Amino acid sequence: MGTDAPEARQRNPWLVLAVLCASFFMTLLDTTIVTIAVPEMAAGLGASLDDILWFANAYMLVFATLLLLSGRLGDRFGAQRTFTAGLAVFTVASAVCGFVDTPGQMITARAVQGLGAAVMMPQTLALISAVFPAERRGAAFGVWSAVAGLATVAGPTVGGALVSGLDWRWIFFINVPIGVAALVGALVVVPDVRTGQRTSLDLPGAVLSTAGLSLIVYGLVEGERYDWGTIESFLSIPLVLVLGVALLGLFALHQRARQDRRPLVPFELFRSRGFTVSATLGAMLLFGSIGVLLPLTLYLQSVLGLSAGEAGLALVPGPLVSLFVAPVAGNAVGRLGGRKILVPGLLVFGSGIALTAVMAQADSSVWAIIPGQIVFGIGMGLVFAPTSTLAMQEIPPRLTGVASGMFTTFRQIGAVVGAAAVGALLQNRLAAEGVPQEVREQAGRLTDAAYADGLTDAVRYGLFLTVAVAVIAAALALLLPPPAPRPEPEAPAAPHAGADLARAVD
Repeated sequence: MGTDAPEARQRNPWLVLAVLCASFFMTLLDTTIVTIAVPEMAAGLGASLDDILWFANAYMLVFATLLLLSGRLGDRFGAQRTFTAGLAVFTVASAVCGFVDTPGQMITARAVQGLGAAVMMPQTLALISAVFPAERRGAAFGVWSAVAGLATVAGPTVGGALVSGLDWRWIFFINVPIGVAALVGALVVVPDVRTGQRTSLDLPGAVLSTAGLSLIVYGLVEGERYDWGTIESFLSIPLVLVLGVALLGLFALHQRARQDRRPLVPFELFRSRGFTVSATLGAMLLFGSIGVLLPLTLYLQSVLGLSAGEAGLALVPGPLVSLFVAPVAGNAVGRLGGRKILVPGLLVFGSGIALTAVMAQADSSVWAIIPGQIVFGIGMGLVFAPTSTLAMQEIPPRLTGVASGMFTTFRQIGAVVGAAAVGALLQNRLAAEGVPQEVREQAGRLTDAAYADGLTDAVRYGLFLTVAVAVIAAALALLLPPPAPRPEPEAPAAPHAGADLARAVD
């Protein structure tokens, strides 16, 4: 038997949040941690460039495409049980990643890691909604969002330290003790919250959505590799993308026909302007955060010549600042409303990236980008928490699982699109600057003074693309609804006239 939300709130909610955030941090960290360890992994496994691409993409692809279904799994089997199962799969797959000997084994293990992360991730928001009362939920989502922002850009930092101090395999082994501790915490601390409803999994809808999203993600990730043209015979990147969009169109029609039979995506979610706008902003924020990571890593290692560990440390200020700002912003959104925090926050977010781009010159010191990173971190802290709070605050308890799955899906698709779009732009600009193909393929690993100016210009183009996305997101945030008016305190009831007369007579 599961517990309902009031009973769940009898647990220590902050202890529950600590368990959820530790697990959540691992899943997002593994989205980016591989980037900085690629040279050592390639050498250790004898991997080709294509293999290297899939070390990261296999994880992101499975992660992004299975989130919709996993949100429903939590509704059906219970958020705590589903969360624990996903955490167990992720932890075991992390250990396997550390022991593999071939590129094929690594790609397979990374895909299984993505499966565990996809099953686990949506349950975190549903459980936070269940264990925290409404008046404290903003602060809880603030902490959750701070961890999300920290994990998104901390991959190179943590990865660089592990690669420099130990070995590339430890970027996966580090998950094992954390995962085991989180598993114990999930079984002991996290309540078994149930909605009390028997939810259909809608497997045809899951197949259509997964296939459609997989084709779109594949096309975006692999597009530059095939020069956005032919893959083999009649199969091309444009055709893959069109097929993906067509399958998602069929998925939408299928969902429309199932709205009275517990669909995978209840359209009533999008009747909430707060959820719709916040989910879209979440995608744009991940686009910007992941889009910043690739150019900066390229700049720090290929232009400034920093080691993996040094490059990781140079990226610390932004997420560190956001860790302190996000809980305050999450708590304030209930009083001020989304627009008053998100619009200026997104402009600060974009300003930090723009300042970093301006200061990133071929002959700059690493200290030149620190001010921009601090401003970026302030903006990140201001925007990550409110988007999560606003997305979930109007969702009824029976839909929290699927809503959190949808919200996280939007975010992860934004991350995939951001990585693909910025990567494609970098390749295009490197070619325009006259950097040879062999250098472009190795750009994240080589330092070549002859191409420093070209690499720097390409990096700045990538950064300015994310600035443009931040400005568009700020305009979109103006569509958020105003905060609900606070109820006025009730005035004391006026004494009854008869009672006054009786007292006077007495």
